[in-house]
Amino acid sequence: MQIEIEYCVPCGYLDRAMDAQRTLLSTFGQHLEGVTLKPGEKGVFTFRADDDVIYAKPADFDITTIVEAVKARL
Repeated sequence: MQIEIEYCVPCGYLDRAMDAQRTLLSTFGQHLEGVTLKPGEKGVFTFRADDDVIYAKPADFDITTIVEAVKARL
């Protein structure tokens, strides 16, 4: 499974995206093909698993919920 994290550069979401990337990689290791970061704008903060959205702002950001969504797909 490929995870993509699209984050808003002007909003300063890079650190949050990198923390989420680190969490997903440390939790699922080799079970994932990769976790990529995609720069965006206009407030975007979206997580996709194989092109399916599993989280999108403005929903409350909760890394535990995102980890559970990924786990359910593996």
